[in-house]
Parts: sequence; C-alpha cells; structure tokens
Amino acid sequence: MGYEVGDKVVYPHHGAGTVVKKEKREVLGKKREYLTIQILHNDMTVLVPVDSADKAGLRKVIATRDVNDVIAVLRQDETQMPKNWNRRFKHNREKIKTGDIFELAEVVRNLSIRETEKGLSTGEKQMFNRAKKILASELMYARSMDEHEADRFLDSVLEELKPTSVGRTANDD
Repeated sequence: MGYEVGDKVVYPHHGAGTVVKKEKREVLGKKREYLTIQILHNDMTVLVPVDSADKAGLRKVIATRDVNDVIAVLRQDETQMPKNWNRRFKHNREKIKTGDIFELAEVVRNLSIRETEKGLSTGEKQMFNRAKKILASELMYARSMDEHEADRFLDSVLEELKPTSVGRTANDD
C-alpha cells in the first residue's frame, strides 16, 4: 500500500499518526525509502522503511463509516479470556500487536469490563491505558476530533458498559 505525506496511519503499539515526511536515507550502508510518522498522543516520531511498512503492521486509519462497527465491538459482551492473568496478558498483547482495530477494541472492552468486575493487575492496568490511548488516537482521526474529545468519547462508550447500581443494597456487595 502506498503512503503519502499527510496520510493518517496507525502503527501498532504506538497508535495513529500522520505521515510527515517521505525520504530516502542511508542506514547501515543501505539506501531505503522511509516514512516519518508523527504520533500525536504520545508526541513520538517513528521512522518506518516503506518496503516493510505492511509487515510492521502499518495501515491507514479507518474510515468514518467504520467507527460504528468499532463501537459495536466495544458494546458486545466480554469474550472468554484465560483465567490465569499471565496467559490473559499475553493473549491481549498478541491482539494489540495485530494492529487490527477490532482486535484492539475487543481488548479495551474486555479489560474495561474486567476492571469494573474484578479489578486489574498493575500490568493489565498499564495495558488497558495504553490500548485505550491507541484506540482513541485512531478514533480521533476517523471522527475528526481533537485528542481530548476522542478520549472523552471513548470513555463515554466504555461508561455504558458499567452495570448500574440501581436497586442494589449494601448487602449485594
């Protein structure tokens, strides 16, 4: 897939950003074409060789029309996860690594539900926060929002997942 300056792209593990430069560089004695990507949400710049961009998981940001499909994944019931936190952590890390927004949304949803119901380990909390940031960064570009609006939008969708405490008594806890 060809990428041009100005394209909005997603780099797994880092989130969405903008291609700010496309240039030939010599690295380790080899001339290659590179994309310079500015990742907004963590103020990072990533250099990706064009010839291995797809293998690295680089892809264009989803279209606005696809946002509803992502929201639908976030609203689905939690999927079965390994009970052992270590296996669960690895499972979620692999899903994030795919760079697929629907896999990422599933991780965010499952960790959000688990946080509410049972709490998260420190590692899972960090993963949850990072996954939310990556997801929000793509929704920001897909919905033409700023970073804070995207964070609030995602938080509001996740808030819908939390059970209401209507009708509960102190003995229910």
